[in-house]
Amino acid sequence: MPVDAPRASAKPLVHAGPRQVLADYIELTKPKVQSLLLLTTVATMYVAGDPSLALVLATCIGGYLSAGGAGAVNHYYDRDIDARMERTADRPVPAGRVSPRAALIYGVVLAALSFIWLTATVNLLAAALAFGGFLTYVFVYTVWLKRTSTQNIVIGGAAGAVPPLVGWAAVTGGLSGEAFYLFAIVFFWTPPHFWALALLMKDEYAAVGVPMLPVVKGEKETRRQILLYSILLYAVTQLPFCAGGLGGIYLASSIILGALFVAGAVVLYRRADRRSALRLYLFSLLYLALLFAAMVLDSHV
Repeated sequence: MPVDAPRASAKPLVHAGPRQVLADYIELTKPKVQSLLLLTTVATMYVAGDPSLALVLATCIGGYLSAGGAGAVNHYYDRDIDARMERTADRPVPAGRVSPRAALIYGVVLAALSFIWLTATVNLLAAALAFGGFLTYVFVYTVWLKRTSTQNIVIGGAAGAVPPLVGWAAVTGGLSGEAFYLFAIVFFWTPPHFWALALLMKDEYAAVGVPMLPVVKGEKETRRQILLYSILLYAVTQLPFCAGGLGGIYLASSIILGALFVAGAVVLYRRADRRSALRLYLFSLLYLALLFAAMVLDSHV
C-alpha cells in the first residue's frame, strides 16, 4: 500500500479553518459507522458480565481508535473512486482538504494508539482482537476484496463483527462460544444490510467499477441473496438461546425482530423498488440496535 499510489487522484490541497480541519479528521474515522460498532461492543460487555463504567469507557476509546484508524486508511486507499461518486466526492481526501499521506499516517497512528491503549487499560486479548479487526478491514476488505469480488462485503464484513469479541474479552479476559454467536449475528447481518444500500447505490458503484453484488449479478439475484441471508440471520440469532446463554426475553425479541426482517426482505424481493430497499436498510439499523438491547435486558432482569 504505497503512500504515493499512482492510481489515485485528489484535488489540490485546499486550506481550511481549524473547525473544518477538526471536522474532517473526525469524518475520517467514520463516526456514523462507529455508532453501531460501539453499540455492539457495549451491549456485549453487559451480556458478558457487570463491567465498571471505567472499563466500558476504556474499551470504547480503544475500539473507536482502532475502527477510526481503519476508516482513515480506507479514506486514503479509496480516494480515487470516492472522487468519482456523488455520495463520497466531498470526503476530506478527494475534496482536497486532507492530503492522502496525512490520512494514511493518521489511520496508522490511531491503530497503534488503540493497541497501546487497550493493552494498558483493558487487556492484551482485547487489544489483539481490535487490531485484528483493523487489519481485516484494511487489507482483506479495502485492499483485496472490495475491487475484486462480489463477496467483498461477506468476507470483509468480518471486521465489523469483531467488536462483540473485543467487548467479551474486555470483561472476561477470554472468549467463549456465546461470544462467537454474537460475532456470527453481526457477520450474517452485514450482507443483507449492506446489499440493501448497494441496490440504492448500484449505478455509482458500476460507474467506478466496484463489483458489488447488484452490479455483477443484477438486482434480482441481490434481492434473492438478501432474502436468503435474512432467513439465515434469523436462524443464527436463535443460537444464544439454544445454547442457554440467553433467556425468554431475548428469544421473544429475536423471533419478532427476525420475522420483521424476513418480511421486509420478502417485500423487497417481490416489489423490487427503491423504496423497499431503503426501508429494509433503515430497519436493519434499528434491528441490530434492538436485538443487542434485548440481549442486555435479558441478561440483567
